[in-house]
Amino acid sequence: MVLFNAKIWGTSAAVVVAATAAAGAVWLIRRRRPTPDEVELARRQRLAESGRLVDGMLLDVRELPDEDGHIRTFLFYSYSIGGVEYECSQDVTIIREAAQPTQVRAGFPCSVRYLPGSPENSIVVSEAWSGLRIDPPFLSQAPNLNKPGRLSAP
Repeated sequence: MVLFNAKIWGTSAAVVVAATAAAGAVWLIRRRRPTPDEVELARRQRLAESGRLVDGMLLDVRELPDEDGHIRTFLFYSYSIGGVEYECSQDVTIIREAAQPTQVRAGFPCSVRYLPGSPENSIVVSEAWSGLRIDPPFLSQAPNLNKPGRLSAP
């Protein structure tokens, strides 16, 4: 005795597929989408963990108002990869304590992290990494051995 025939199997499969598709559609509609700040945080984390380093130059630090009247802080920087010069900006409003824009000066060298397949996708600072140099590079001077009170070379 056969309990199920081919028509019942086909109908059951169609009901299961339809229920799965309906559940997937409900999930897609009701799921929580990431905010733009969460997307930017994920991008910064990915670059800080796996981005390549290159030397760059900090061009400017600007505080600009947005549509809501809030002040946003941007770092403008440039770097060169394979003979191509890139000029980019990074919004550091959320990570002001990591960036310290009041201590950063234009014209200082910086380190830039970028994705190898997408060199225009880059950052200068993130929560876990900073390519900013707060103080100018220290240039040491050779001691003057002929000064009185100094040991002279034999």
